[in-house]
Amino acid sequence: MSDIQVQNDPSETEPPWLRGLNAPQREAVLTTEGPVLLLAGAGTGKTAALTARMAQILYTRQAWPSEILAVTFTNKAAREMRERIGAMVGSAVEGMPWLGTFHSIGAKLLRRHAEVIGLQSNFTIIDTDDQLRLLKQLIQSEDLDEKRFPARGLASLLDKWKNAGKSPADLDAADNEAFANGKGKHMYALYQARLLALNACDFGDLLLHGLNLLKNNRDILEKYQAQFKYILVDEYQDTNAVQYLWLRLLAQKRKNICCVGDDDQSIYSWRGAEVANILRFEKDFPGAKTIKLEQNYRSTPHILAAASGLI
Repeated sequence: MSDIQVQNDPSETEPPWLRGLNAPQREAVLTTEGPVLLLAGAGTGKTAALTARMAQILYTRQAWPSEILAVTFTNKAAREMRERIGAMVGSAVEGMPWLGTFHSIGAKLLRRHAEVIGLQSNFTIIDTDDQLRLLKQLIQSEDLDEKRFPARGLASLLDKWKNAGKSPADLDAADNEAFANGKGKHMYALYQARLLALNACDFGDLLLHGLNLLKNNRDILEKYQAQFKYILVDEYQDTNAVQYLWLRLLAQKRKNICCVGDDDQSIYSWRGAEVANILRFEKDFPGAKTIKLEQNYRSTPHILAAASGLI
């Protein structure tokens, strides 16, 4: 941990990232042990609190950089988080391989254990156009009318099922009937088999395969439960079922998980985001501490009052 550089004013007795934080932010940063749910709206300094929390964990040597799992939703948010932590603790941030988006971390995990799923580590991640071409081929091979049962419609169903954490065997009767009068499960299984044969996966597989990897291989699950001493999640209200289940599995041993979310906001409901995951947090992690960030640094009182009234 010698590569962490902290520029302290000799007159100060605490690290710079703690200065200027309000009381709830400070509590969120210093409550490192056990489950923490940080409820924070836009403009309340949640990113500052989250990055300061990581800096505090590193500075106090509670974990090595590789022992922290920090996930968010966009590459931009991940870059900003990495830049902020780098400004606080120096080159130690370069040793944080598990800081990134859900999908980038899912891909890293999958490439390490690809053979368990039936893939090779150099598997290809297909894009939407390639997926639609493949689905059209499968629909034709099953003598289905592509005009009645379009590839785009099947792609939408596959995305929905994968976001829900469902493999072909997990589909219920309603799912099965959702495509081509009862061929949903068959087409899903056919599609997954073809992807494996091509040494490929789609975007949804990056998380679904990762979830199944942990669920079905206790040794792999225990390896990462032991490795990740601290788990931090940004924009928790935007997690869908597969992301939620993946996180819950990884956090069950140590329970040092801090989730930041806004229960008044969810922008990814179109791809299965469940704001109810916030409401489940205390049930999943009994004794969890809930901290609210309510001081807004971005908007005026009039704007905040209008927004609260609308919500």
